[in-house]
Amino acid sequence: MTQRVHSIAVIGGDGIGPEVTAAALEVVRAAGVSVTTREFDLGAARYLRDGFVLDDATLEELRGFDAIMLGAIGPAIGDRRIPGGTLERGLLLAMRFGLDLYVNYRPFHGVEGSLAAGCDFAIVRENTEGPYAGEGGALRHGTPHEVATQGSVNTRFGVERCVRYAFERAARAAVPKVTLVHKTNVLTFAGDLWSRVVAEVGAEFPGVAVDYHHVDAACIYLVEDPQRYSVIVTDNLFGDILSDLAGAVTGGIGYAASANLNPTKTGASLFEPVHGAAHDIVGTNRANPLAAVSSAVLMLEHLGEEEAAARIARAVRDFEGDAAILGTSAVTAQLLERL
Repeated sequence: MTQRVHSIAVIGGDGIGPEVTAAALEVVRAAGVSVTTREFDLGAARYLRDGFVLDDATLEELRGFDAIMLGAIGPAIGDRRIPGGTLERGLLLAMRFGLDLYVNYRPFHGVEGSLAAGCDFAIVRENTEGPYAGEGGALRHGTPHEVATQGSVNTRFGVERCVRYAFERAARAAVPKVTLVHKTNVLTFAGDLWSRVVAEVGAEFPGVAVDYHHVDAACIYLVEDPQRYSVIVTDNLFGDILSDLAGAVTGGIGYAASANLNPTKTGASLFEPVHGAAHDIVGTNRANPLAAVSSAVLMLEHLGEEEAAARIARAVRDFEGDAAILGTSAVTAQLLERL
């Protein structure tokens, strides 16, 4: 049988993004997966060079790939030449909305020495609605009587497909449990919709336990009692905050991977490490590629390359040493040796 060749769009982006992305692709190929790649020059450096962020034609090109690997996006700390939100809304959110990447999936494994050592859980975040949908406006801007509103958009369709994905994940988890995290006592309209959808979809999965936590309580539990979680499902804003906290308590965002998924595959799903561009260590061989490699694992799972994904995941789990001290090439070499 002819081995399938997967087409991967690569957005190395800024700072250490190209370095960790190159390392991840090296590991993917060493695991025996055939890929073709095409580089896309997008991010802060491109914007500063010619003002380009993303256009419809480029978005359509990205749609045609099997997957997208993203390294990191953003200027160096203190560089204020790019107006706030330009890259976030013009590139990252534009890809999420345009490619219908409606699930942000982030698995976490507590590394030795972390607050959540030994814990395994995941956060399923609705990725295209909530406050990030852009509903809102301003009156009397710049005056002492200015009014700013920012709405949270929650549709039955959007909530249900996210919740259903969470239950499907939980049904295959070691601990089949879904915890809805929201603020239903205050955000009564959105909270009611989320609660009803979780109850209704949950009835279709009798083997999956269901729980609920207010988001402020969940922040405490992630620090003090993270083992109580298996799969958390939540909205866009809460998920953004909780997933960074989860990265911190499981060993740091240098280990945190993420998948922006279109499970129906009508658009290419996007895989990226959670960490930033870290311009201060570019070219020093100090970048930790483990989060990028773990993101590649999620990509391979999405592409149906489960055996290769499992082998790479084991290599990451068995990694020995301090990645920040060993550096990019030594970490990559150890992973290649374990494969």
